[in-house]
Amino acid sequence: MTTLTLTPGAVTLAQLEQVYREECAVRLDPVCRAGIEAAHARIAEAAAGETAVYGVNTGFGKLASVKIAAEDTATLQRNLILSHCCGVGPAIPRTVARLMMVLKLLSLGRGASGVRLELIDLLEAMLDKGVTPLIPAQGSVGASGDLAPLSHMAAVMMGAGEAEFGGTVMPGGEALAAAGLTPVELGPKEGLALINGTQFSTAFALAGLFGAWQAAQSALVTSALTTDAIMGSTAPLQPEIHTLRGHRGQIEAGSTMRAILAGSVIRESHREGDTRVQDPYCIRCQPQVVGAAMDVLRQAAKTLEIEANAATDNPLVLPEAGLIVSGGNFHAEPVGFAADMIALALAEIGAIAQRRIALIVDPALSFDLPPFLTPNPGLNSGYMIAEVTTAALMSENKHLANPCVTDSTPTSANQEDHVSMAAHGARRLGQMVTNLERILGVELLCATQGVEFRAPLPTSETLQAVMAKLRAVVPVLGDDRYMAREIAHGTGIAMPELGA
Repeated sequence: MTTLTLTPGAVTLAQLEQVYREECAVRLDPVCRAGIEAAHARIAEAAAGETAVYGVNTGFGKLASVKIAAEDTATLQRNLILSHCCGVGPAIPRTVARLMMVLKLLSLGRGASGVRLELIDLLEAMLDKGVTPLIPAQGSVGASGDLAPLSHMAAVMMGAGEAEFGGTVMPGGEALAAAGLTPVELGPKEGLALINGTQFSTAFALAGLFGAWQAAQSALVTSALTTDAIMGSTAPLQPEIHTLRGHRGQIEAGSTMRAILAGSVIRESHREGDTRVQDPYCIRCQPQVVGAAMDVLRQAAKTLEIEANAATDNPLVLPEAGLIVSGGNFHAEPVGFAADMIALALAEIGAIAQRRIALIVDPALSFDLPPFLTPNPGLNSGYMIAEVTTAALMSENKHLANPCVTDSTPTSANQEDHVSMAAHGARRLGQMVTNLERILGVELLCATQGVEFRAPLPTSETLQAVMAKLRAVVPVLGDDRYMAREIAHGTGIAMPELGA
């Protein structure tokens, strides 16, 4: 297993994607340890004092006015974790749970949370040994931190809850023991430091972002293939068109599609004598639509990179000022906005891709391709219902793209009276990415079949390589056959690397 050394406050999206995709172990840069210790010393001082400090020697939320005796602070933290383990629903994917743990490490590593180094060491060891807390998917409103999900993580650190180890789900204490690890007894403010924060929401938003960007790049490839299949024009890819508008994503999308289609004999075959003046928008405006989506994804990426490096629990220790201050960094509004932006991009990439599929199976629009791309239409239905499936997926993504951050409901006896709903705003992105990947998988199947009908004229070498990957697992569609597995194969075809 690869071990990455991460510096809190300076972690990049590339590092986070590596953590997510490769399930890396993580170590915090030792330079942060002095700051962690200094903040803990300030918390220990406050816990021994008489002044009420929220979360250190008081109750939580609406119970913040209740003073807790010094001898009860450990019980206070344990009770906090156990009482907040109220998540429901299926366990989240292991990759997301591990990313959440890494994000929590980064937040604690900023030296503003007041925890002991023992907590840092245990989280690092759990990632290294493969002890992954079982985190229920539902229960956070993304406001006072992702309280319920993060509590399920913290419970395992105390030897409670449930975890996966070695492919088996078991009680948290048993998982730690099997990995040779020892649970911690939480000290003052440590439980609150672990469960306050946006790490659950941010982990899901990052996973959605990584999938969305990959799908956007795949869409440039499949759209180029469809363009050749229907013998579309590359004139709308002329660089001056996109430079005159000036949007980075549009310029890049147009440039990428030009490069992908370069050398296509199909394209050269109909430059002269083609009676069509313009292609439909789903062909002509692909750079404008997917390019705009790419710009939106970049905006969301900037927000999420900042959030990944943030200290988001409460209260925060400000060592230089000698203060412990209550604030609201746990409120996940930035993550909620980013998740909604990613959702919109996913829905739009899928919407225009679905229209290309509808175009290519329609003989009235596909420039003499056979109906539904079958050589014997009537007796065979070809890709008729595959196109219907993409319509269903497109519609589902449109519904899922409705904004979540505009929803709010007061919780905790009106103490937490505005919430971000970032958790489920980010969590839905996984299904949206899957839906979009399946739409693009069907487009790949249809466009490949369409290009093959143009034989002996070949498409570009780049697209021939993509088609060859598909044909290695999915043969040409002649007579009708069972297609569900073929759609799955099409969804899984690796696309050329197109850049970041």
